[in-house]
Amino acid sequence: MNSGKVLLGVLAGVAAGALAGILLAPAKGSRTRRRILKKSENYVDGLKEKFNDYADTISEKLEQAKEEVSAYAQKGKEKFEEAEEEIRTAKN
Repeated sequence: MNSGKVLLGVLAGVAAGALAGILLAPAKGSRTRRRILKKSENYVDGLKEKFNDYADTISEKLEQAKEEVSAYAQKGKEKFEEAEEEIRTAKN
């Protein structure tokens, strides 16, 4: 299973549990709504942070792959040029 899906499932479970706990706790409606709002803001902030970390990781891996492809392309170009030079030398 994808670790992103597991993380999302865990976060959803925690959020559902916290919401159920708040809703079932004896408190005034206005206070309960404020608590729900505050908790949801905290979870949204946490999710944004996790998403940004994940996006940064993806960007780093993409940049690394791009560099590796460029290096392989350069090696291929050099080999081609060497082979081309050998062919020219062999013709003369």
